[in-house]
Amino acid sequence: MQSTTRRRSRVRITLLAAAAASTIAACGGAGAASTDGESAEGFPVTVENCGIDVTFDEPPSRVILLESAPVTILEGLGVLDSVVLRAGAFPPAYYDAETNAAIEKIPSMGDELDDKGHLQISLETIIDAEPDLVFGLPDGMSRDGLTDAGIQVLEQPTFCADAEGATTFENIYEQVETYGRIFDRTDEADAFVDELNGRVEDVRATAEKQGGGRTAAVLYPTVGGGSGYAYGNKSMAHPQLEAAGFENVFDDVDERVFEVTLEQLISRDPDVLVLLHVDGEPGPVKDAVVNLPGAESLTAVANDDILVQLFNFTEPPTPVSIDGLERIAEHFGGGG
Repeated sequence: MQSTTRRRSRVRITLLAAAAASTIAACGGAGAASTDGESAEGFPVTVENCGIDVTFDEPPSRVILLESAPVTILEGLGVLDSVVLRAGAFPPAYYDAETNAAIEKIPSMGDELDDKGHLQISLETIIDAEPDLVFGLPDGMSRDGLTDAGIQVLEQPTFCADAEGATTFENIYEQVETYGRIFDRTDEADAFVDELNGRVEDVRATAEKQGGGRTAAVLYPTVGGGSGYAYGNKSMAHPQLEAAGFENVFDDVDERVFEVTLEQLISRDPDVLVLLHVDGEPGPVKDAVVNLPGAESLTAVANDDILVQLFNFTEPPTPVSIDGLERIAEHFGGGG
């Protein structure tokens, strides 16, 4: 888990950077917003998102969150106060007390989900709120519909239709740097990346000292019956397991996530299991695996080496994934 010392260090960095930014702005220096209709200094900034160029003439000041993934980056950059509205679920387990308090202050537009867990909200509701940036694009809502209204959209790159290649911790760092550019917080982004990378390397170093040799699988069980899913070498689960000192038993599967049978799982027989879920209590998630006929033959089940944690502790790649890495390492005592 992230240590109190590191969190206080990050808070100090953010406060010092914010103070410096205020001084610069007061003097009309770099990063100051334009008051005469022209772009802020250093802008426009153009970033690529899902194969589309998205341009910002100035740092966004009216942001709507339609997903929880960006929260920890915005908080780490000191710009969470630019979020004026949110919709969907923001599980408190993902955040510290300070961030949860900040989220609670942001008015909610609703958290209605369909039977597949997808957010239900209308395009008109978003447009009427007049944001300059929306994070997330719920099913049934088009990017064009928002951009035609002058609203920029950023989706999680891992979930883009054209996403290719393996996911790594570099994806997290790149997202932090991208948001730093967009919000004119590049110094804060650099400091945040250094902190995150340091936490990953701490886990990796501890795992190396303990020695490897154990195997693991990350699964998404279906509570109440139905197909279960496993995560291959293109998912964030893969570098998580590697950094914690485990070998992913599905490291030869070139998929992010795929349907898996109990027979396949038994044939690979992981030493430990990480089970993901999006809401509810962990007990039924664990039961969905251990109560399967024949599951008792799995080493992880026989030894009760199982961790159940919320989905965003693994995917998509965000600072919460690094929290998830630390939880894996702490729960299993590293890969040794």
